Amino acid sequence: MITTTEATQSTLEAISPFEATHVSLDEAAGRVLHQTVVAERDQPPFDRVTMDGIAIRFASFAEGLRAFNIQAAQYAGDPVITLNADANCIEIMTGAVLPTGTDCVIPVERIDTQEAIATIADDYLPIHLQFIHPQGSDYVKGHEILQAGEIISPAHIAIIASCGLDVVAVSEHPTVSVISTGNELVPAGEAIAAHQIRMSNGPALAAMLTQQGFTNVLQEHLPDDRDTLNTKLAVLLEKSNVLVLSGGVSMGKADFVPQVLKNLGVRLVFHKISQRPGKPMWFGIGPGGQAVFALPGNPVSSLVCCRQYVIPALLKASGRTEASRVYAVLGEDFSFKAALTCFLPVRIDSETDGRTIAIPVATNTSGDFSALGATDGYVELPLEQSVFRAGEVALLHLWDKP
Repeated sequence: MITTTEATQSTLEAISPFEATHVSLDEAAGRVLHQTVVAERDQPPFDRVTMDGIAIRFASFAEGLRAFNIQAAQYAGDPVITLNADANCIEIMTGAVLPTGTDCVIPVERIDTQEAIATIADDYLPIHLQFIHPQGSDYVKGHEILQAGEIISPAHIAIIASCGLDVVAVSEHPTVSVISTGNELVPAGEAIAAHQIRMSNGPALAAMLTQQGFTNVLQEHLPDDRDTLNTKLAVLLEKSNVLVLSGGVSMGKADFVPQVLKNLGVRLVFHKISQRPGKPMWFGIGPGGQAVFALPGNPVSSLVCCRQYVIPALLKASGRTEASRVYAVLGEDFSFKAALTCFLPVRIDSETDGRTIAIPVATNTSGDFSALGATDGYVELPLEQSVFRAGEVALLHLWDKP
């Protein structure tokens, strides 16, 4: 067996990068950016008004003037107006260009307007340059705002659009085949016998992949039959960049997956990791460079291995910048006797001092996927230690944030 660190390193090194492609901005969210985004112009591109009201020359107020003649009105999107007298003001709307010759905005709530004269309330003391968002104060033209490797969020979409880009370079969506193996499995919605179980791994793995932006997912259910596995997996290897199997990788008489993959020319990188759950995991590279992850069939093992190895490898192949590690403090004592790395499901709590507290959630063996519904992720407990005390710091892996 290899260690969890070696398994992670092996998957990241073996997987081939996905190609880049160009997509329209409305298709870019959730994809990994493959270009630098540069500011088209200053942001804001002009001195921008941030409050409805009137724009005045502050020196006029400082000299004692309280009532101003309304010269004109300027709305967001209007060309700039020039103040033509010190005793004048310009009615102004949020988002508009600051009129030339003005340097202070008085909120509409603090003025009284009568017959084209705006009078500032007696108890109001404005400040020079207030409610003005200065040109270039966010960033200047040519500034590199976004770097390749970031996952494009809705906020990033706004930034990219503000830079005038309607098409952006992103990672190609890989075709991922999620394959559930087992004669006992029956999909939801179909009639089920007493000796059968519902197929849950495939939908859960597909959902985890989709949540991380990998939406081109195919789902298959294959029986524990060597010939069928040979035939179907050969086809899936031809049309997929990545295969994620669950089940059939241990040492039982019906665990045909490792041998079938070998027969199909998939090169073994490793089989078995010194961890619990998920010890039997298998990983290899197909004849066409396909990444093949064969995960244990137990639901907790399958989800942990997908989150721990599959998702990071796919994000790395997409060009994503490596995320910072996250840590939590154990909220309770925990003992684990086996000389294996323990991936312990936890729910997250936070104390008033800002620490992230991880509370262990017991699972009834690695087949108890129902308990995972009450968890936020899992902590990684090193194999060199067997007793872990409340207050110790542990590496945290959140289900939804690799």
